Amino acid sequence: MIGTFTFENLPCRVVFGSGTLALAKAEVERLGGKRALVLTTPQQEAQGKSLGAALGPLYAGIFPGATMHTPVEVTARALAAMKACEADCVISLGGGSTTGLGKALALSTGINQLCIPTTYAGSEMTPIVGQTENGLKTTVRDAAILPETVIYDVDLTLTLPASLAATSGINAIAHAVEALYARDTNPVTSLMAEEGIRALARALPAIAAKSDDRGARTEALYGAWLCGVCLGTVGMALHHKLCHTLGGTFDLPHAETHTIVLPHALAYNARRARCDGAHLTRDRRRRCIARTFRAREAAGCKGRTARHRHARRRHRQGCRPRRHQCLLESAPARTRRHPRPDRARLGRRAARRQQSDGLIRCGARSSNPPSSSAWMIRSAIYLAATC
Repeated sequence: MIGTFTFENLPCRVVFGSGTLALAKAEVERLGGKRALVLTTPQQEAQGKSLGAALGPLYAGIFPGATMHTPVEVTARALAAMKACEADCVISLGGGSTTGLGKALALSTGINQLCIPTTYAGSEMTPIVGQTENGLKTTVRDAAILPETVIYDVDLTLTLPASLAATSGINAIAHAVEALYARDTNPVTSLMAEEGIRALARALPAIAAKSDDRGARTEALYGAWLCGVCLGTVGMALHHKLCHTLGGTFDLPHAETHTIVLPHALAYNARRARCDGAHLTRDRRRRCIARTFRAREAAGCKGRTARHRHARRRHRQGCRPRRHQCLLESAPARTRRHPRPDRARLGRRAARRQQSDGLIRCGARSSNPPSSSAWMIRSAIYLAATC
């Protein structure tokens, strides 16, 4: 039964596709912008200047100084550059660091933002910004922080290295899984969270196997968008609080920190997932998770599970190993054809199959069946531990 819940739909325009970067000028005009300041990191300065050239007379300048964790001194320099070129809007081109800088400027000035993400950070869909001052990172949640428009261009992610795509994708998954046990979770957000996790679980192994797989890159960006919406709709929990504290205090890389902390935070919180799918049978939940991670086999990660399925299929077809056939032919007539199984050995096999399928159980037996959200969380633990 669906209980009482609250769902707030955030007002953000999203443009998704391939080659959508060409629509940046039209989107700036739609926001009423006359002079746009482009924000990038030092590594993406050339890409930012190329975007500025495409903007034509709307291009006011570039600030290529965005950095991790949005230090307040960097925001102050960007604010001075914005005032110097008389910009009336900002375009954040890059990952979470650049998006965070644009949000910080919007928080202090109320300026309009156009975000063009090049990673799977997902922060462009949230009204949240984390700023660091004197080694202490604090987060602020305000409607003024949410970007007005986000352009997702799959082409911009094709050059993202597979290793960075993996950690950035796990960072996006962290947004979704925390939405499954947040205090203000709701059925709509849970559906988006599960779909986002499925999309990234299929895409990341495919990207690792073939970095230029456009289909996988598209699905990963789609999943990152969904996961970002989840984080923007509900509140943050233990995982994000830990990562913000560690990252701001020790200046740790954001995506890598999320990737390392995620399995531990989720293992701690898995039991707290809302039981919104208790009506599902155990077999249906197992099939759902199996479909989620079928991409691992497509990427060549078949392992023990595929061998077990092959052996079981041959056994059903009557194809026994030769040594077993010899034993059966030489056995006395009164010998049982199917001797009593070794229960301990069968238990070990079941445990190995369970681990291979990625169905990580948390705790002892319970009379209440686990929810679909709980199974999705445990699957995310497996993905974070194996990617």
